[in-house]
Amino acid sequence: MLEKVLPHAILKAKLNLESRIRTLKRDWTIVYDLLNLMWMLKQL
Repeated sequence: MLEKVLPHAILKAKLNLESRIRTLKRDWTIVYDLLNLMWMLKQL
């Protein structure tokens, strides 16, 4: 029903969610890399 009333709202919400997902992936990749680096340094 919302798509009929506000067709562009769905598209904007989808783009916003996709942007947030990309940001979260990037942030978690940084955290993952830092944890791996700490683990590798601990092994030395």
